[in-house]
Amino acid sequence: MSDYGDDGNEPDFNEDFDEPVDEFEDEEPHFSDNEDREDRDGAGLNGALGDQDFITSGDPAAAAAAAQQGGSKKHDDKKIPDDQRNTTPYMTKYERARLLGTRALQISMNAPVLVDTGGETDPLQIAMKELQEKKIPLVIRRYLPDGFYEDWRCEELI
Repeated sequence: MSDYGDDGNEPDFNEDFDEPVDEFEDEEPHFSDNEDREDRDGAGLNGALGDQDFITSGDPAAAAAAAQQGGSKKHDDKKIPDDQRNTTPYMTKYERARLLGTRALQISMNAPVLVDTGGETDPLQIAMKELQEKKIPLVIRRYLPDGFYEDWRCEELI
């Protein structure tokens, strides 16, 4: 007897085996909204288009709830106006890391650079220089525990 449980008396294949049927052969492929948007606009998910300009921060549960639109208010109604914002104007180390990573990825995918590179070729170093000069065209969206959110432009944060 071998390690695999056969005695050597059984055939090498199962005669009763039917070939698998591909049930999805005639269906059209389904693309998500992000892929459709990418095809229409010619820019990837990291391009500077519409809602794609936002880096989310804050309460993950509130962000998930806002994404599902479970509340009675619409998504646009949950934005706190700029003159009524409560959170600190300081960028957290987590927001900074995500912002630099996102911008470095955009730069590495040939997004336009908004500062003089001075011969620098490293996308992360270029993103750091853009942040230092407050030229990054992204918005940080901070979700609050009640589902509301605040938008901060990078040039507003210290």
